[in-house]
Amino acid sequence: MNKIRTISLFFLATLFLAFTPAFAPVKISWETLRDVTFKKKWYPEESVYMLYPTFGPAVQKLKGKEVTITGYVLPIDLDANLYVLSAFPYSACFFCGGAGPESVMALKFKKDPRKFKTDERLTFKGILTLNADDIYQMNYVLENAEISN
Repeated sequence: MNKIRTISLFFLATLFLAFTPAFAPVKISWETLRDVTFKKKWYPEESVYMLYPTFGPAVQKLKGKEVTITGYVLPIDLDANLYVLSAFPYSACFFCGGAGPESVMALKFKKDPRKFKTDERLTFKGILTLNADDIYQMNYVLENAEISN
């Protein structure tokens, strides 16, 4: 009897593991993304100094991981479905308010998203990419982004 019970429990545990996601997204906060320092660097292609990021260890651990993060959606180009996610609403965001570049991330959607309203507060999941070299892109990019339930 005990042998049958042990086999049954093993079978149930195996089924549970088979249908449980092996790697659940890591929930991150904007506070975590502040583990970055910036230095001014000359970019000759634009003839301008810009902030060059050096990502700290807490952020480096998240590189390439599936994450979830909550923020305010800011439209950049509605016709092209280009949006960023911000730690702060539009009036206080990096572009308008005085927050730093670590407080925004580009959203690169898995599939064409619905239209979002300015300052709509949502949680997204996707793969976190760190960008230090492409000056035409945000330092943080959420690849394969989709609304998280």
